[in-house]
Parts: sequence; C-alpha cells; structure tokens
Amino acid sequence: MNELFLGNLTSSGTVGAGEYALVLFTALALGLAIAAVFTHGAPHTKGFAVMLALLPAVAATIVLMVSGSLGASVAVAGTFSLVRFRSAPGTAREIGSLLMAMTAGLACGMGWPLLAAAFTLVLCGAYTVLMRTPFGDVKENALEKTLHITVPEDLEYADSFTDVFERYTAACRMTQVKTTNLGSLNRLTYELTMRSPGEERAFIDELRCRNGNLEISLSARQTEEDRL
Repeated sequence: MNELFLGNLTSSGTVGAGEYALVLFTALALGLAIAAVFTHGAPHTKGFAVMLALLPAVAATIVLMVSGSLGASVAVAGTFSLVRFRSAPGTAREIGSLLMAMTAGLACGMGWPLLAAAFTLVLCGAYTVLMRTPFGDVKENALEKTLHITVPEDLEYADSFTDVFERYTAACRMTQVKTTNLGSLNRLTYELTMRSPGEERAFIDELRCRNGNLEISLSARQTEEDRL
C-alpha cells in the first residue's frame, strides 16, 4: 500500500503514507507560522498570506517527487518556470493555484495517483478553511489615505507642502510624480496617515492655497494588487 501510495520518493527507499502525512502537515504548520510572522504589521493581501502558508507544502511534495532523480528534477524545473517567467504576471492566488495544479499533475504523471489525491485534498481543504477565516485579513485604517495633488510645472513641490503635512499627518511619503496636461502640470501621489479624523476638509483647503486651486483628491488608501 505504501509503495502504491508514493513509490520510490527518496534515494534511500520508499516513503510511506504516514511519513508523507507527517511531511505535509509539518510543512503546512510551518507555512502558517511563516505567514503569520511575515504579514504581521506589514502591508499585504489576504491572497498572499494564504498562498505563503500553503507554498511550503507544495515545495515539500515537489522535493519528495524529484529526490534522487536528475531527469525528474530537470523536467520539474522546466515545467515550473512556465508559471512565473513564461506567463503574464498574476495574483498570488493565480500563481499558487497553478503551482498546486502542476504539482498534482506531475504526481499523477510520475505514477503516484494517491499522492496527488491526498495532496490535492489536504491543500484544497486548507485553502478553503484559511479563506473563510480571518487569517491574513488586512485591517483597514480609516486614517490611512492616498493623496493626489496637481501642481503647476514650475512649482518646487519638494518643500511646498512640508509644513501642512507636519500639521495634519502622522506619516507621509511621496510615491509617484506624473506629468499631465501636455507637461504643463505635475500630478503628485502621496501615501499618508492623518493625525486625527475629521480634518480632511481643513487639510485640503490649506493644500489648495499652495497648488493654485488645482485638482486635489484624497481617498482611502489604495492597496496594491494581490501579487507574489
């Protein structure tokens, strides 16, 4: 039964169902710990956190399959290079699902259908549970804003708003400068955290006095795409 389940996964002999279960669930536990540590207090998306938790189990299964087989390792390396480097950039969920699907297919193709079934069942179950729980959720902060402000081309914007930002924001950084209106205007983008709620109107009014009453947009923090 063990040989039917896994086949010869290591150069030293077969790995049984119990050993594979230990490896798989240990990898899942370590992945959960890694995801919890590296996403705590840092900008991230839920999809990234979930896939970070699942990837150790994917890697463990791949290593078990190719261990001791040079030909298999070369084939796997070429196959998985398609996921990231020969395809359009995708979200963490898309890339992670491709990795898991290809791992399951490789396991079937190498003669281990029950390994593929167990791998798919456990990781799909883990993915479903993690997505339905608060794990990896990003807590929204109402004070975190994205500011777009349009200024004349000849305005030295580097220090023009410093004192205003110091009065109304706890943290502020410029993330983008973009020319607009055929180069006659600049559009500045800032990621900032307001000092207290309810000051948005006064904040914008003071900025309008500095940018010549050109367009200003203050919105909730714009999160990056769910990418690896």
